Amino acid sequence: MASSRAEAALIAAPAPVESEKLAAEISSLDIQEEKDQKMAPHRSHDPHHNQKRSDPFQFGSRFLNQEDDVFEFNAWDHVETDDAYKEYAEQQFAMQRQSPVSDFDKQRFNSDPAKSWDAFYKNNTANFFKNRKWLQQEFPVLHKITREDAGAITLLEIGAGAGNTAFPILANNENPALKLHALDYSKQAVEVMRSHADYDTNFMQADVWDVAGDSLPPGLEEGSVDVAIMVFIFSALSPAEWKKAVNNVHRLLKPGGEVCFRDYGRGDLAQVRFRKQRYLDENFYLRGDGTRVYFFDKDELAAIWSGNNIEGSKESNEEDTPSFVVEDLGVDRRLLINRARRLKMYRCWLQGRFRKK
Repeated sequence: MASSRAEAALIAAPAPVESEKLAAEISSLDIQEEKDQKMAPHRSHDPHHNQKRSDPFQFGSRFLNQEDDVFEFNAWDHVETDDAYKEYAEQQFAMQRQSPVSDFDKQRFNSDPAKSWDAFYKNNTANFFKNRKWLQQEFPVLHKITREDAGAITLLEIGAGAGNTAFPILANNENPALKLHALDYSKQAVEVMRSHADYDTNFMQADVWDVAGDSLPPGLEEGSVDVAIMVFIFSALSPAEWKKAVNNVHRLLKPGGEVCFRDYGRGDLAQVRFRKQRYLDENFYLRGDGTRVYFFDKDELAAIWSGNNIEGSKESNEEDTPSFVVEDLGVDRRLLINRARRLKMYRCWLQGRFRKK
């Protein structure tokens, strides 16, 4: 159920801008997945520093300095939002809270979220999605476990969608002892993966599974997984499901097993652009297609995965609390530029590595 579209909004460069005009421009944009857009590579615009980054959590090195022309490039890294954006975002959040999703629709879409994802994958064929070829750069462990001499490895992808993570990994795999379990709670998504020309049961097993459910996935036991991938899937859960999901991932991983995580950050333009009757709860929204999305804060996410504070969970014994070490957790802020229309698009994602103690 991984969301294979990011949602962008924009702020016009010249100020002031009337809010009505700005809202119309935001709504007119098509939304594409953040890593699949044709963005400039992670390189500095300074020729003397024109090298690929070596630290995956550096998130690029094209810095916007005061003397730079913001419209010179299509993308800038580590850019904080400007005052115009912050003001507009607060106005949007106030409007969203005042016009939430109706209680009827809240119950309808929260009670059976898989139904909306089934419809999503039924309406969007596999070639609608772009392959996530960037994952092995962001998470070097994925390169390590696919080497020829890596040995027996069980790789788990939760929220595998149409297989746009799984199939690129297998295409580059040199490890004859790798087994990839690609799981999604959308039956339609699993059917898409199983019907893919590259689906090979010697290396891949696609199954229906709800990460916040009560049972473990088919073919997997407690403590059997080396690495788990969760990319734009945790945000599809309601806060009440976080505790169960983290517990299930913890159960599946071997001691020392690793979670590769990426998802939406608080204040991302995908959040700002939501209009009336999309607000489910604070930072939690209903998309037009019925799927849900949450926008995380860095400290909140660290608390969730370290077991210190999980929304919707009751008081529990320390031994019942999942215990992960937050190895890395970074905020990837990017300013995308529409140079033709002279528009700014502020994006924000969170990326982390969580290790089971």
